[in-house]
Order: sequence, then C-alpha cells, then structure tokens
Amino acid sequence: MNWVFKYKNIVKKILFGGARAEEGIIYKFIIYALLTVIGFVYLYPLLYMLANSFMNLSDLISSSIRWVPSGLYLENYRRALQIMDVTNTFWQTLLVAGLPAVLQTISTALVGYGFGRYKFPGRRLLFLLMLATFIIPPQVTMIPRYLLFSRYDILGTFYTFVFPAILGQGLRSAIFVLIFYSMFKQIPDALVEAAKIDGAGNVKIFYKIAIPLSIPAIVIAFLFSFVWYWNETYLASIYFGNVFSTLPLELQNFADSFAQMYGGAGDSPMNQLNEAIIMAGTLVTIGPLLILYSISQRWFVESVDRTGITGE
Repeated sequence: MNWVFKYKNIVKKILFGGARAEEGIIYKFIIYALLTVIGFVYLYPLLYMLANSFMNLSDLISSSIRWVPSGLYLENYRRALQIMDVTNTFWQTLLVAGLPAVLQTISTALVGYGFGRYKFPGRRLLFLLMLATFIIPPQVTMIPRYLLFSRYDILGTFYTFVFPAILGQGLRSAIFVLIFYSMFKQIPDALVEAAKIDGAGNVKIFYKIAIPLSIPAIVIAFLFSFVWYWNETYLASIYFGNVFSTLPLELQNFADSFAQMYGGAGDSPMNQLNEAIIMAGTLVTIGPLLILYSISQRWFVESVDRTGITGE
C-alpha cells in the first residue's frame, strides 16, 4: 500500500504542483489556454486584414477560400498606396504625430514637475482643474478651439496640433501630467537638498536629477502621444480641412467616398474588392506604429511596469 500512496502523491504533485500550484500541469494548461484565447482575440483582426489584403477578386468571391489566398496579390497594396498618396502623406503624418508628441512630452513634464515639487497657493485647485480637462470630451471644446484657430489664421496647418501641445493642452495631456507628477513626487527630498548644497539651481536639478529619474514616464508619454496623434482623424479632419492630410485621414476619405458611390451594392464583387484595398491601406497605416512598437517594446514594457499605466 505504501507504493500506491507514493504513486498518488507523485501524480498529485505532477498535476497540481504540490506546495506550489504554478508548477502543476493543470495550472500551466489553464494559463496557456487563457493566453492563447486572449492572444487570438487580439491577433484575429490583424490576421483577417493580412489575409484579405492579399486576395484578388476571385479569392474574395470564392466560398472555398477564407484565410489562405491562392496567391500573393499585391495589386491591392499598389492601389492603396496610390489612393492615399503615401509618398507625400507619410511625411505629413510623421510630422503631425512626431512633433506634437515631442512638444507634449516636454510641456507635460514641466507641468508635472511644477505640481510635484513646488508648493504654491491654489495648487490643489489648479491640479483638479487640470485633471478635469481629461474628463471633458474634446468635442465640447472643439468649436471654441476652431474659432480661436480661425482668428489666429492657423486652420489648415499642423500648428493646430503644435500650439496646444506646447501649452500642455494636447491630446489627453492631463494623464501625462499626472504620470510625471507621480514620478517627480517620488524623488527624495534629501537628493534635491544635496544638489542645492552643491550649488545646483532649479533648472539644473530638473534636467540633471528629475529627467534621468523619469525616463519611464518620458517613454510612456511620447509613445502614447505619438500613437494618439497618428490615429486622430476627427479633429484633424476639422482643423486641417483639405489643405493638410494624414494616412488615417486619406484611408477614411477613401472608404467614405466609396461607400457613397457603391453603398447599395451589398456583397457585390466591387464592395469586396474595396474591402481588400481598405485592408491593405489599414496595414500600411498601422505599419509604422507596429515597427515603432517592435523597436521600443522592451523600454515600453518596462516603462508601463514602473509607471503603472495600462494601454488603450
């Protein structure tokens, strides 16, 4: 009977992990199954776009072809590049997303440092009002800003994104101020006092001590700002008009124009071909973001872990 009891303990340890449940097969199976399901949910749209973007018209209307195209049909990408004028629009999009992201990161770092390290009358009230701007939808302030930009004659230019970013009023700036506030608040007072004793001024303390300690917050602020500015189409279509454009705007305009022309065609081959071109255009639009994330993945994950922010 001893060997039976010993055999049961071994089986139980293998299945349930004994004292440490995470070492058991059942626990690992559940974890891997959940990760597989969650991963499939996130990857399904990307895989669907990738498969359909390489399909020609015969593949799209064929009932026997769902995921694997009969061949790599690159005409969809050629048409998407031509329709969206990627040669010119890409650099405009990079300017619209990159410059405001850098300026917003700098301005929110300064504002967060001021709230985190200095005490002045009305600081709490101003901080609450600043956080309230994150709750207010941008559609509420859209008309006043439009009139303001019109008065300053900057409509149709990327300055409509640049000037708010400089003043700390860019896209979702409040959340970045809060992140920098939390990071700068954690700086030991003894470290700042030691720097002052050595003769360092407020500016030197900021870029010699505060900035190096807030690298995770800087990475998060820049990457999130870049992605949000890159994907912004609603405000961009209003402020830029027909003078300035971005890749997401060109893709949206193409889809809207085609829907108006062939909206009643239903599942016609023309609509299916249009869907394949839109899938190709979507991949072209998000491609730079995927490349940026793949390059900065390690710093991004570490920064998210240290700042405690989750993605959207």
